[in-house]
Amino acid sequence: MKYLLSLVAVCLVTTISSGQVTKKDTTEIEKPLVGTDTIAKMPIELEEVYISNKRDFKSEEERKRFYILQRRVLKVYPYAKTAADRLTALNIGMKDLKSERDKRKYFKLVENYLTNEFEGQLKKLSRKDGQVLVKLIDRQTGSSTFELIKELKSGWKAFWSNNTARLFDINLKTKYDPYTVAEDLTIEGILYKAFSDGRLPKQAAKNDVSYIKYVKAWKESHKTITTEEK
Repeated sequence: MKYLLSLVAVCLVTTISSGQVTKKDTTEIEKPLVGTDTIAKMPIELEEVYISNKRDFKSEEERKRFYILQRRVLKVYPYAKTAADRLTALNIGMKDLKSERDKRKYFKLVENYLTNEFEGQLKKLSRKDGQVLVKLIDRQTGSSTFELIKELKSGWKAFWSNNTARLFDINLKTKYDPYTVAEDLTIEGILYKAFSDGRLPKQAAKNDVSYIKYVKAWKESHKTITTEEK
């Protein structure tokens, strides 16, 4: 988890405004969205789904898992969005430096400053928050957290970063794949609804992302959405 926090902190090249990060929810389950809720009321069975106006949970436990996941997505998405923005800015800044020595000095200064500034905020993330954040970083940047660490740091540190994260059940090589991973499809649905409602600021994903396309693909394969919660 330590290296995941360092990577996100490094990506936050400019100060995060207080409005960018969702305030911590002290309740275990976030209240359902109000109004026309095309995601929170979406049927679990994908063969019934074309963004319907109703979602029927099979059990109270399934309902809880969904709203817990929704809360996590709303909580960590601002970090992933900012990481994508600042990673671009960091790369531009590095290109302006001529020597490798200057680049290392610049990177180290930024890393130290931002780690001190934001590590406290990021440490508040739980293990599961970190798992969702890794997926969203891949969604927004087009690269896994492991790949970003390898690019910004030495390969040796990338190796240890991944193995350290595994101790916390966080695989930094995890990719975001709504086509085949049920939880990722659920996450994309949560984002789709949150963008539509203005609950989250929309940022184009690095790669082509289409929630409707994902839903149709799952419908054709006759799979069922299930949100796993450890």
